[in-house]
Amino acid sequence: MNPVTAQIPHLSQQDPLKFTTSTDPRLLQKAEELEAAFLTEMLKAAGLGKPLESFGGGAGEDAFAGFLVGEYATQMVDSGGIGLAEAIVRALSEDQK
Repeated sequence: MNPVTAQIPHLSQQDPLKFTTSTDPRLLQKAEELEAAFLTEMLKAAGLGKPLESFGGGAGEDAFAGFLVGEYATQMVDSGGIGLAEAIVRALSEDQK
């Protein structure tokens, strides 16, 4: 179980398999993209991807560091993320009922 959603009763009580099978795949994909974008910004704010002062990678390092951080965030979401995508899908699905 995701440690973040375990602390939130209404999210941790949901069955994740039921959630993914009954959800519109486009909604889930967009929610996961939003979670990845959120995590990208959080990782950038935490300093991930900033060049080290001891070795300089030049302009290429600066240009592609954002892509690397974005890929880290995507991998985090693919590994379960922080539960943001699930919360977004549940909130939007409840609005449609």
